[in-house]
Amino acid sequence: MDRRRFIEDSLLVTAGSVLFDQAMDAAIASSPHDNLFARMTWMNEPASSKITGEQMVVRSRPKTDFWQKTFDGYVADNGHFYHLSVPGEFTFTARFNGKYATLYDQAGLMVRLDSENWMRCGTEFLEGKRFASVVFTRTYSDGSTMPDLSETDPVWWRVIRKKDSIETLCSLNGVQFTSVRMGYFQPSRPVEVGIMCAAPSGQGFEATFEDLKLQTVST
Repeated sequence: MDRRRFIEDSLLVTAGSVLFDQAMDAAIASSPHDNLFARMTWMNEPASSKITGEQMVVRSRPKTDFWQKTFDGYVADNGHFYHLSVPGEFTFTARFNGKYATLYDQAGLMVRLDSENWMRCGTEFLEGKRFASVVFTRTYSDGSTMPDLSETDPVWWRVIRKKDSIETLCSLNGVQFTSVRMGYFQPSRPVEVGIMCAAPSGQGFEATFEDLKLQTVST
């Protein structure tokens, strides 16, 4: 597929993301978000975490991050990841916010096979303000950023795994989503899916996650 065709297809995916969700309703088995927290476990426990109803407040530990090798050989795999195993195709959505204050403070969603094959997306604090950030890692990390949708409000992020790809989308209202990035991800293998946060430079920060929703395609 040439670059022009890829861009055209990406625009079609973006414009049709809401319609796609509606069209798939009959084929989707939905896991109620109030049960998801109970089904999830920590990789690298944070300094603290508290679940109240359908909301989790997390305090990250200092000097935590997810990154592999690119640019200066830096490797970190000690960020906090609250996850569950999901096979096949799925859509995972959550709303979150954080008290971002120090360079690289980050919170968001993650899809993971192992330490060298994963994707994270969400809000990252750079140059004194919030950015929407997506990192794909296939042995080496590959990151991209754009201005965040808000400097203060919580943001919804959504990840869609389909065939050999993961698409990341974000939204201010949880209804209209903008496609941020699509990338290759190994097909056919179950993955770990969930929420993440890390504080690479600072002493840790507080992030709040809510409205988790997982939809898996019935087979």
